[in-house]
Formats: sequence, C-alpha cells, structure tokens
Amino acid sequence: MNQSFFSDKRVVFITLGCKLNFSETSTIVKRLYDAGVQPVKKGEKADICIINTCAVTEVAEKKSRQAINKIIRQNPNACVVVMGCYGQISADHLLLIPGVDIVIGQDEKDQVLELICEQMKNGNVATQAVSKNIEKFIPSCSKGDRTRFFLKVQDGCDYFCSYCIIPYTRGRSRNGKIEDIIKQAKEAGERNGQEIVLTGVNIGDFGKSSGEHFINLIQELDKIETISRYRISSIEPNLLTDEIIEFVAGSQKFMPHFHIPLQSGSDKVLELMHRRYDRSLFVEKIMKIKSEMPQAFIGVDVIVGMRGESDELFEDSYSFLESLDISKLHVFSYSERPGTLALKIPNPVSFKDKSIRSHRLIELSEKKLEAFYSAAIGKKADVLVERSLRRTPSHGFTDNYIKVELDNICGNTFENKIIKVRLEGFNSKKDALKATMVD
Repeated sequence: MNQSFFSDKRVVFITLGCKLNFSETSTIVKRLYDAGVQPVKKGEKADICIINTCAVTEVAEKKSRQAINKIIRQNPNACVVVMGCYGQISADHLLLIPGVDIVIGQDEKDQVLELICEQMKNGNVATQAVSKNIEKFIPSCSKGDRTRFFLKVQDGCDYFCSYCIIPYTRGRSRNGKIEDIIKQAKEAGERNGQEIVLTGVNIGDFGKSSGEHFINLIQELDKIETISRYRISSIEPNLLTDEIIEFVAGSQKFMPHFHIPLQSGSDKVLELMHRRYDRSLFVEKIMKIKSEMPQAFIGVDVIVGMRGESDELFEDSYSFLESLDISKLHVFSYSERPGTLALKIPNPVSFKDKSIRSHRLIELSEKKLEAFYSAAIGKKADVLVERSLRRTPSHGFTDNYIKVELDNICGNTFENKIIKVRLEGFNSKKDALKATMVD
C-alpha cells in the first residue's frame, strides 16, 4: 500500500456492539496507521470515516443508522465506510444513504485499505464489497482502552437459535489455528499486555475449522509466561465441560470468572428458543464451578419477552434465576429479527410487559451483585490497576471480577500492575469496593 497516498489523511472510527467488533476495529485502525493515516484531531474534519455496525437487535440497527448519519453530517466530504453486521445484511439499503461511499461485508474486512484507496482515487459511485457466503477467519487482537487485550479466537455460529440473526450476519463457526493464536498472545505480552480476554461468537465451538478443541487452546495459552491473566468472554453452557472448569480452577492465569448465556430459566421458553440444553444442565454447571471455585464470578445472559413467554413462564424463569448462585444478570429484551424462526411463534409479548420484566430482572441482578461484593469485604485480593483520570482514585478488577476503587492511589503510578489490596466496603456509587494497598 502506497503510504504517500495516506500520509495527509485523517480518520475517525465509530464502533458499536460487541467486544469482537471492537477487536476487529482496532486491527483495522492499526493497518490504517501503519499506512500513514493519522487520527483526526479536535476541530478537524476527517478524510476517512469508518463505522463498524451492529444488527443483533432492532435498537442496535437504529443506533448504527444514527451513528452513520451523524458522522456524515460532521464530515461532509469524507470517504464514509460502513462495515460490520448491519453492513453484511443491509448493504443495498445502506448504499441509499447519501454520503455512504463503501459498504464492506464480514469477508472483506481485510481489504478495507485497498477499497478506500480505490474509492478516493477514482471517485467511484458508492460501492459494496459484501460476499453472501462468509467463509474467512480474519484474525484480530486489540488493546482496549484500559489494560487488557481482546484476542479473537473464533467467529460465526452454527446454532441458529430461533431468535438470533448472528449466523446470518457472522456466518458459520470457524476459527484460527492454535499456533497462530499463540503467536498473537505472545505479541500482546511483548506489548506489555497483562490480561487477555478471549473473544468470539461461540468460542466453546472452537476447532470446527482446524480440528482442534477449546481445552487445547487454553492449555497452550496458559504456558505463555509473559501473560498474567486470561478471561473467557462467554461460553455456551453445553460447551462448558467439566474439563474446562477444572482446568480454570487449577490455573494461575485463567481467572475464576465465567460469562454463561442462559437466555431463559423456563424449559418451555428454552425449547422455543431452540437452545441446546435445559435448566437442569445449567444448574449442574453452576454447581460444578462453585464446588471448584467458591468465589468465582458468574455472569448470566437472559432475554425477556421472547414470543410465547407467558406471564406464568416468566415467573417460572424468574424463580429459577433467583435460586441460582450467580453474581450478575445481563438482561436483554427480545427483539424481532427478519428471517428468524421466532417470527413464526404466536403470542408476542407487549413492549410494556417486556419493560416490566426487564426492570424486575435488573433489580434482581443488582441484589445478587451487591451480595457477591459484600461477601468479599474484609478480604485481600490481587487487583490489576487500570488507567485512571487525573486526580481521581485508581481502579481495577480482582481476579474474580470485582471492581475496585483504590483510595490511597491516584494517578497512573501503578497502571497495568497487579497489586495486593484489602477490600474495605462500597464506594459512594455502590458500583465498586473501596480498597487500600497492602504489603
């Protein structure tokens, strides 16, 4: 790529949606910077605008459209590139938006520089590069705004849950090879990375395209001396094997922190969703984790208002969730997605009922998180310190993902370092525990 062409160009990025999107955006950012593009400064107009979109819900699509229109208004002469899940499924529609120059699909993300160069040199009409068959695994590893790296190990999904559009926006399950992922993790360590979060769409399905297994991957990652911590971003309960749980429990590097999508505590609703487990299996997984790691943080995804979720089925789900020994609920309202099987299910839930159910589960989540934090007060813990704003207390997370505010540390003296602290009580916002550094 001709660096001289990009040397006087300024770029702005907007990313919406999941951690996987942020990781992929970061990889593209690095390619552009390596080609000579500079980040836009305050008050400047950008020459290139890239919006990495989300389409997992109707609200996500709306936010993506708003972001596209806003960035076009702010940078009227820029080359505007739309990519991501919304771009994959709605390229024709997006190209009708005045100001959109390029729409890039999932398989074309690695061609972004070439497409921008061609568009800006030739002034072509708006174009799309969107393959209907998504086949590539495009690696990415990004450093977040804090102290951790996000390492993409898998992409796509073969599950086709009745409510979900992801198999259509991300394609079928595929992954990188263990040897290549290990190289990326080692590079993160060379860049002073302390913590790596393993990301993907369905990471427990790792190995579909390489004949390997997720347990083999984490065993090899555990051997890298320069990385202190790993977190598994999200893993399906039916793919979270006892072998994985036992390995994490015995590892010094894999944190006692699990994010497990349940989606509903009602077996009937799970059946409507075409999930691959029932709640008895979910209970087995929670009990296994807690028996091996009593202080483990367990976050659980739940969808409310799925078509067919009656009042009785929701109450059944609520009671089940209330009984679980978990730390937090991530609550989402069901959103109808074109082309999904859920649209054939009768008895849609009203917006009002979705809202009421969502608020009840959020309140339940807040109680569970408060109880989980309260049980840690008075204990010592290791905290990875993150970057703080000037003249504000430093903060970070314990191994089991308790957010900590460090009263006796201001500034970034200990940024990206793991320190020993004593957890002393809630901060004023009750979103973290106060702590002081100890020997």
